[in-house]
Amino acid sequence: MSVLVFAVVLASAVLHASWNAVAKAIPDRLVASALIGLGYLVGGVAGIVAFGLPAARSLPYAVGSALLQAGYLLLLTAAYRHGEFARVYPLARGMSPLLVTVVTVTVLGAHLSPGELAGIALIVGALGALVLVGGRPRRGDGLGLAAATGVVIASYTLVDGIGVRGSGDALGYASLLFALQGPVLPVVCRLLSGPGFTARLVPHAPLGLLGGLLSLLSYGAVVWAQSLGSLALVSALRETSVLFAGLIGALFFAERFSRLRMLVTGVAVGGIVLLQLAR
Repeated sequence: MSVLVFAVVLASAVLHASWNAVAKAIPDRLVASALIGLGYLVGGVAGIVAFGLPAARSLPYAVGSALLQAGYLLLLTAAYRHGEFARVYPLARGMSPLLVTVVTVTVLGAHLSPGELAGIALIVGALGALVLVGGRPRRGDGLGLAAATGVVIASYTLVDGIGVRGSGDALGYASLLFALQGPVLPVVCRLLSGPGFTARLVPHAPLGLLGGLLSLLSYGAVVWAQSLGSLALVSALRETSVLFAGLIGALFFAERFSRLRMLVTGVAVGGIVLLQLAR
């Protein structure tokens, strides 16, 4: 991995944690989801103009993934409404590679190497400890929603893994994904919210649209890096976003990032990295 690719992937990890912080910072979860979706729409259409549409055979996967990702954002913003950023983010992110690996073994018949088994053990232990470090789980603390978010992330990851291989152009596929998600989120949020929703968007519009832009840049940077560097290394390095999320929680949301929480978060990142590299 070149120094440039390394720097871009690391920046992508910071951007990913940052747009999630934007989703946390907007108190109205439906407003946050709708505005980020509008950012997706603008960026997705611009991407289609720049890169074109992917191959037609990838369209069903793009539609399915877009619907899953719309649900993911609604679940994520709901989790942030109730829970701490430094607990919700690692749980949602950490469950995805774990579940994807489980599915590839149980459904696709893959075999686990010793490195993968060690990575899974580290992730499971660290996520369990991370949940407990913040206190005993209780009703309404957002952890159940975070776990559900992780399930959805794993689902669209598997769908995209198939879809992008038949797309002919990863950037075109990503652009179509964002363009499809874009209008779905505001419409669904408007239906769930009722009258007066448009007026609620205005005060948070700059921050929400910024969140959508940061998300686009983060995803685009990873796609670019994957075209030049090792997929395993890029995926592993991107998971450092979990550490950045802990720092953001402490700096911007006044959440306690104790040494123990920092250690446990680091172990979770180590497990994710080991799992990605061992594949």
